[in-house]
Amino acid sequence: MITETDIIKRVRKIEIRAKGLSRQLFSGEYHSAFKGRGMAFSEVREYQYGDDVRSIDWNVTARLNHPYVKVFEEERELTVMLLVDVSGSNSFGSRQQLKRDLVAEVAATIAFSAISNNDKVGVILFSDQIEKFIPPKKGSTHILRIIRELITFEPTSRGTDIGLALKHLTNVIKKRSTAFLLSDLQGPTFEEGLKIAGRKHDLSVIRIADRREQVLTDIGLVQMRDAETGKTMWVDTSSSKMRYAFERHRVLEAQHLDVLLQKYGVDHVDIQTGDDFARQLIKLFKMRQ
Repeated sequence: MITETDIIKRVRKIEIRAKGLSRQLFSGEYHSAFKGRGMAFSEVREYQYGDDVRSIDWNVTARLNHPYVKVFEEERELTVMLLVDVSGSNSFGSRQQLKRDLVAEVAATIAFSAISNNDKVGVILFSDQIEKFIPPKKGSTHILRIIRELITFEPTSRGTDIGLALKHLTNVIKKRSTAFLLSDLQGPTFEEGLKIAGRKHDLSVIRIADRREQVLTDIGLVQMRDAETGKTMWVDTSSSKMRYAFERHRVLEAQHLDVLLQKYGVDHVDIQTGDDFARQLIKLFKMRQ
């Protein structure tokens, strides 16, 4: 049984690692990759030669009988949303790490990068339903709460509905946000949700994977269980045809997802359990510069 002391130790371990990675590797890339929601009104000043006439404030100009222009500056503060898949398939891992543990580390690193830039961070935990919504806030205490939820949360359902999570994001976050979907992307199609969320929000996808899910190892006749439905079946892994069909299905599935994400202009990277994920996160950030 996991004790409160064990939980505190795990939270602290992830905090130390995530803070270190965020400081050393991501601060510059994050700042240049996520520039803010747009332009916010700053002030009104007298018109100067060369100013764009479209920025003239006609109300002030008429009142003072002299041309004045509106000055805008970048609205730096962002709302960063983490959409985290907590379905049954994320409890799998073959390289000394479960996919859900990798998700926690990746999410924590992004969160610490965000608050170091004075951005707010919120979380949507989802399976085939919305399991928990943590509203966006600032501060290390808030991030530690998020980490704790990521490592201790037990979903009420084990299925997956990514489209539902994307639609929920659009419903609860009214202004444009920077959103990261962290999932193994196993489940029904989510094109409609991707289309809507990708248009309203600045969306990136981090696909969490495990190599044992891509290739069948020849270990004879094995009973396998679907982590989300609970259904079991016997699989003859010694069959070369079976292994080829399985691997071919996985390749085609990955290709379809790549095409879908490219169609809606969504940047994405794959991260495998057991790997150093820093390089892939940097790759994702640099895609956007």
